[in-house]
This record gives sequence, C-alpha cells and structure tokens, in this order.
Amino acid sequence: MKTRRVIKIAGRLAKPFRVTDGRKFRLKDVDPGETGTLKAEDKPRAKEALQIGVEALAELQDMLYAQDRWAVLVIFQAMDAAGKDGAIKHVMSGVNPQGCEVYSFKSPGPNELDHDYLWRTHLRVPERGRIGIFNRSYYEEVLVVRVKPELLQYQKIPARLVGKHLWDDRYEDIRSFERYLARNGVAICKFFLHVSREEQKRRFLERLERPEKNWKFSANDIRERPYWKDYMHAYEDAIRETAADHAPWYVVPADNKWFTRVIVGAAIIHTLGSLDLHYPNVDKAKRKELAVAKRALLRPT
Repeated sequence: MKTRRVIKIAGRLAKPFRVTDGRKFRLKDVDPGETGTLKAEDKPRAKEALQIGVEALAELQDMLYAQDRWAVLVIFQAMDAAGKDGAIKHVMSGVNPQGCEVYSFKSPGPNELDHDYLWRTHLRVPERGRIGIFNRSYYEEVLVVRVKPELLQYQKIPARLVGKHLWDDRYEDIRSFERYLARNGVAICKFFLHVSREEQKRRFLERLERPEKNWKFSANDIRERPYWKDYMHAYEDAIRETAADHAPWYVVPADNKWFTRVIVGAAIIHTLGSLDLHYPNVDKAKRKELAVAKRALLRPT
C-alpha cells in the first residue's frame, strides 16, 4: 500500500481520539474498552494494518532523517499497566534505531531536583531529523505531584512561589514550552492511554501469576490504585489545559492492546505525514560530483 494512502487512512483512524481544544473534553466520554468499528474478531486484520503502518512509518522516518528539518516528539502518559511499553515496542519496531530515541523518566534524582522541572526533559528533546519518545514526561509534574503535593517539598521551590495558582502556572509553563518547541520545528504528538481500573487489576494479577511477568510488578503499582479518581481528575485537567493544534492529545482506549497499538501507530503516521517530508533534492553541482564518482568506480583497475 502506498505511503500516501496509508497517511490518509491513518488520519481517519486517529481523528476520533484527537483532542486539540480541551474546553469541551471530558474523560468520562471516552470508553477505555472502545474499539471503534473493529470487533474482537477483527484482531488479525488489525495486526495486519499495524504491520502496514510500521512499514509506512519506517519510510517516513527515513525521509525525516534525510530532510533534517523537523523533529518529532512523542509523549506517552498513562496509569501503570496501560501498555505504554508495548505500544512503543510494536509501533516503532520498524524504525531505524539511529533516528529514534526513547527516554523513560522516573522519579527525579538529586541533580534533577536542583533544576527547574522542565530541565531534564528539555535536555532530551530530539534533534532535527529524529523522533524522540518520552515514556512519561514533564506532565508528571501536574499529575503525580498534583495528586501527591507533598512531593513539592523535595523540589526546593521558594515557599512564596508555592501558592494556590501553582497548577495553573504549570499548565501555562507547559503550554508555552510546547508552543516554543512547535515554533522551532518540533512536531508534538501526545498520548494518554486510557485503561480502566478493572483492566489494570487484571493485568496486575497476570503479572503476579505468570513467572515470566513477575519482573514487571512493583508494590508501588498497588499503592497508587486508591488514588484512581484523583489521577483521572488530574489527567482530565492536564488534557483540557494543554491540548492545542500544535500539540494535540490522543486519548486512546487502552483495554484492548491490539486496538491501542493501531491507533497509536495511526496518530504518529498522521503527525509525520503532515510535515511534507521528502528526500533532499540534489543540485546540479552535486549531480556532477556523483557522475564523476560513478565513472571512477566503473573505471577498470
């Protein structure tokens, strides 16, 4: 299937889950178990579509790298066990490792806490020609830290700056930061993988019951479950406050991994497809240089 056609199909698939204006967004309107027009019996067809998307993504990434004008920043946010790692693994499986870097942001360390909260992620913004993937990001500062404000004490922020408008200030910071990146050629694509509490429980139990998945389980995962409603409220506010045309959110149902991966792949393809990517044109002088090199190679030795 031609890449141009794949881009059009990808745009149609991703559109229902794209949020560019948060004013009317409500998380309760998104069903974590939704699979669009696809049914469980369509899983083989969905996997085939994902493979076609992976091939198209590889071609687009190659042009992105060769053109060396745009960078693409992909951000994944989700509750634990929502499938971030699996989505990254499957969707990006065909991309040249030279043109893609994945960063997993965990709790900030001492050096990171001595800087502003955007510092460590700004260091990892992809350079031109590359795709950067953030597995969690600066959004943790209006999610985890908002749900557990006691974490602020470790950030060494002057007391007079920690007021009732702190979260509004941080939303403003993030909006400004993403606008700045967009104005400098960084295309932003943000995902919230929306898993249900029931499906999360099932996946946690699977991690406990299957020895080969025991390593994935952390006691911290269980400690976060009582805060579920608080997290959902924080996610809704973050999406409402920071969705924009230049930095859209894709709120993707995540109870069915096969569907999640198709939509994630479609959204990334749509993002790359919007950049008018192409291989650099070779000017007359370069063509002459290539012709000389070809003659030299073909000359008998």
